[in-house]
Amino acid sequence: MNNKLIHVYLMPGLAANPTIFEHIKLDENQFKIHWLKWMMPEVNETLESYAKRMVAKIEYDDVVLLGVSFGGILVQEMSKHIKLRALFVVSSVKSMHELPKRMKVMKYTKAYKILPTQLVRSIDLLAKYSFGDNITKRIELYKKYLSVRDPQYLDWAIAQVIEWDQDAPNKDAIYIQGDNDAVFPHSCVGNCIIIKGGTHIMIINKYKWFNENLPKLILPESVD
Repeated sequence: MNNKLIHVYLMPGLAANPTIFEHIKLDENQFKIHWLKWMMPEVNETLESYAKRMVAKIEYDDVVLLGVSFGGILVQEMSKHIKLRALFVVSSVKSMHELPKRMKVMKYTKAYKILPTQLVRSIDLLAKYSFGDNITKRIELYKKYLSVRDPQYLDWAIAQVIEWDQDAPNKDAIYIQGDNDAVFPHSCVGNCIIIKGGTHIMIINKYKWFNENLPKLILPESVD
């Protein structure tokens, strides 16, 4: 048996800080969790360039990479530049074809270019954009998690989601999606683990599922 720790890197979603993973707990005798944080993008930086800079923050070999929402898009891009033990994409999309209609319309009309300024002014709108419609009673909770509100970052991040050009799912990724995801509602089709009742924030409110199942998915040979 290999007693070396498996390093698990977690990437939060758009505008979110890594405290969204505060309840994710794995056996410390087997796993070491690392939180990744959003960096400030450079002017006109491509998603590929940003992914390479984020890969440079990974200090170990044969790691597990998990990303949520836009973080799920980013880790798919990162996986093109690093050898991984496992790749998890949570509450996200497998390709540009799964982006919701409103985002596809924004891509062709370029309307998204006026959206970030509004988001910076309104935590309510930012929460809706990042987590879905059912947020009225939970704004204080989202103020805690949605702390990355720099206009330059938001301009860049929203553009990268809408302009993402991955044509097909990553064949090596494990996609995990809630069947009640209001932000990316079309991502339950195809090769995907479906969490019943899971919403776009299931990494927060269904953390017990992840704590129980991630080890089995990372080390399937250890399951009887």
